[in-house]
Amino acid sequence: MITHRSLFLRHLAQTSDAPLALEIEKASGIYLYTAEGKSILDLISGIAVSNIGHCHPAVVKAVQQQSETYMHLMVYGELIQSPQVLLAEALCKTLPSVMDRVYFVNSGSEAVEGALKLAKRYTGRRNLISCYNAYHGSSHGSLSMMGNEFFKQAFRPLLPGVSHIRFGAVDDLHLINEQTAAVIIEPIQGEAGVVMADVSYFHALSKRCKETGCLLIFDEIQSGFGRSGSFWYFEQLGITPDILVCAKGMGGGMPIGAFISSNDIMQTLTHDPFLGHITTFGGHPVSCAASLATLKTILSDELSLKARVKGEAFRKRLTHPAIVEIRGIGLMMAIELGDANLVQKTIAKALEKGLLTDWFLFKDTALRLAPPLTITEEEIEKACTILLESLSE
Repeated sequence: MITHRSLFLRHLAQTSDAPLALEIEKASGIYLYTAEGKSILDLISGIAVSNIGHCHPAVVKAVQQQSETYMHLMVYGELIQSPQVLLAEALCKTLPSVMDRVYFVNSGSEAVEGALKLAKRYTGRRNLISCYNAYHGSSHGSLSMMGNEFFKQAFRPLLPGVSHIRFGAVDDLHLINEQTAAVIIEPIQGEAGVVMADVSYFHALSKRCKETGCLLIFDEIQSGFGRSGSFWYFEQLGITPDILVCAKGMGGGMPIGAFISSNDIMQTLTHDPFLGHITTFGGHPVSCAASLATLKTILSDELSLKARVKGEAFRKRLTHPAIVEIRGIGLMMAIELGDANLVQKTIAKALEKGLLTDWFLFKDTALRLAPPLTITEEEIEKACTILLESLSE
């Protein structure tokens, strides 16, 4: 008998030799439902994507209404499309006034590509800097910025002129110089296992970028849209990047990303050459409508502030001899176990009990904790009970 599983393995290109291969029939709120009717509590939100839960009514309504009005019309930037305009306006209202130009794309990786091109075009420089253990996407330019050689070595040659600094190390900032076009950095390192740095480090980084005339790019693809306890994590740092990159939680489950900057910087993509960056589907009206509904929901329901309280609720309940530490802020956390084998066993045991968690690309000794921001007190209690039971077993 031909099953969906067999077709999945036969026709879909695989990214590993051991996919989860769960067949999901429906998703709602914080739950996934399998074809067999089993409910699974989702603690990773599609990797920080479903920030307001799966199939949020506001997003579903926005998608339905926009899909009945119009979908793709023309390549990005040629026609005035109200979903793009309204979303751009709403995004800019969450940002410092200098950041008033939004370029919509399809994903985080594409947003990084656009941001890197923009930095090169504006500064006229060619060198780029990122951090060790950074993750910025897997297309060629964004992969070049990845700070982990294992995932890069099979695809070289990549972009020239790329170097890396240690995240949080002020001693490395001298490597930023007058030949550097931009430093791209995750203000909270995601795939490194939710690693944070002192506020003083980011002030020193910002100062060094200004001194050398290079641009500072913040990658808030995972930390943005309320996950860190504020709408943007950089709000908590007291500095403003030159370019901001976002995606993931931005679309309420629909594919969308953006790079955002000032008009002075962004307008350089309009000439010499014109069409300095172009995308066919970027800013798709249905995705923009979904994103605007997501943004409004996060703000109206104060989900950013609630993420801080809910994060503390997890910390309070998750006490176990196997837990070395819990890193992170808001609902972007890593449960450090110090043992990769234990992590995999815990993931498998939790899934048996109806909970989906994950590990990190560059930190296989920790469990990922990034549930929808809409998770309730009761669901937190249930999730913690399952995690603690899984660890004990």
